Amino acid sequence: MANTPGGGALIVGIATDGTLVGAELDHEWLRHRIYELTDRRLTVDVTEVVVRGSRLLVIVSPTAVEPIRWQRKIYWRVGDKCVEIDASTWHARRMSRLNYDWSAEESTLPAAEARPGALAVARDLLMNSGDPAAADLASAPDQQLLRRLNAVSGQGLLTNAGVIAFVGRGGPALDHVRRDYAGGDSTVRVRRSGRSLLEELSEVFAAIDAHNSVRHLQAGLAIGQVRTIPSLAAREAVVNGVAHREWGISDPTVIEHVGRTLRVTSPGGFFGGVNEQNIITHPSQSRNRALTQLLADLKVAEREGIGVDRMVREMIRLGHRPPDIREITGPFVRVSLIGEALDEAWITWLGSLEPREVSQDINSLLLLHRLVTEGWVDVTRAAPLIQLTVEEARGAIAALARARIGATPVIGRLTGVPEGTEPAWRLHPDALASLLAADRAAGNVRQFPSRAEIARGYAAARGRISTTELGSLVNASATNVGATLKALELDGALEPSSSARRGRGFFYRWIGDREGGGHGST
Repeated sequence: MANTPGGGALIVGIATDGTLVGAELDHEWLRHRIYELTDRRLTVDVTEVVVRGSRLLVIVSPTAVEPIRWQRKIYWRVGDKCVEIDASTWHARRMSRLNYDWSAEESTLPAAEARPGALAVARDLLMNSGDPAAADLASAPDQQLLRRLNAVSGQGLLTNAGVIAFVGRGGPALDHVRRDYAGGDSTVRVRRSGRSLLEELSEVFAAIDAHNSVRHLQAGLAIGQVRTIPSLAAREAVVNGVAHREWGISDPTVIEHVGRTLRVTSPGGFFGGVNEQNIITHPSQSRNRALTQLLADLKVAEREGIGVDRMVREMIRLGHRPPDIREITGPFVRVSLIGEALDEAWITWLGSLEPREVSQDINSLLLLHRLVTEGWVDVTRAAPLIQLTVEEARGAIAALARARIGATPVIGRLTGVPEGTEPAWRLHPDALASLLAADRAAGNVRQFPSRAEIARGYAAARGRISTTELGSLVNASATNVGATLKALELDGALEPSSSARRGRGFFYRWIGDREGGGHGST
């Protein structure tokens, strides 16, 4: 707890089942004993309290200013567990809490140490951006270029960000491997020491493009030429893996391009309050703000803070799954982009939506993807999906409800939902028919969830389902879906709301599966 930001507290004298058993230890002795066991580095506060006649001890640990070791190891709290970490990770997290930016600090290298190859890459990036101001910057002399990029201090020394970008750190910053299939031999390997990050990025981008196949779509579609993994998404994944990583760890950022999947694993966990549940909408945070800004100024990637948005948007627009972004043991952050078969029908269908901004809006894309793969959505399910509050999610659904395909709404409200409860939404039948027509034209067979899967997911999430609701969900008559609900009843997932099994307002309650209880929400 001392190693964990914010410290923590322990209460001695309570059993695991909550029973008050009391504590007889002397509180002064306990405080001194903890001090001894931590090599005289940790002084805690131990207070006696009496609760319902039982004497308890409350041990409050402050946040340590240096790592506290137990048996020569450093632990901190993750949830309800103690997890071992290394000293560099501990110091990195402490620096982040102090809002310290290592990449902005002055190094000991003069600007003249910048590699000519790195400067050439920087100029190419600026010239290729299409920005007149960037093109003007590209023509500046070396020293002026570095100063205008804030890569040099007032003393003429490179910042740490400047060293990484234009000189390198000795060992490789990137380790890129290409395999045609999982378990296959590597066909391309980019892992070289003694070069700058910009030179490494340039070679890795070229290697990814060379093995990221191009598809030419038939005339009339919204996108004329695309790659299996969208180039913008691939580039943002790689750049995020170097911009936001922990540079105090010597491991390179690993890029694995296996078949149609691109996986980027970067040292260091999430930073600044970002996690898997808020990474799309959380305000931009970087442990290397100067380096992140430098890469943005060089037009290596989009401006700070919207890279994840771009990854999500570009993947869904082509009919792929959203990026899988998670923190794994290490800690590392891993981003996986899975480029499944190109969904031409989906691209065509999105291109028919009005206003055209709908097919560019990340909230609308996530909601449409959910509607096609799950069959329905409501604000409770939409909020975590688009990583917004319930009220903001309600606004996002309302915006999508105004979208049209010709004169037809894209989504519509479910019928049969009880008054006073949140509405649920599905694709409008005509909009769904339009998508199916695009599938037929492209020779595509789309996999939709079955009636039973939709009914189970809806009932588990909302606690109930009626034949009217299921009929509206699957665009069928209420009299034709009763067998599906009865089958779920026999399976132990539903129970009737009344023994009569008929009449106005009759519905089924969700009671979960016979084995292991319910599924919760889906």
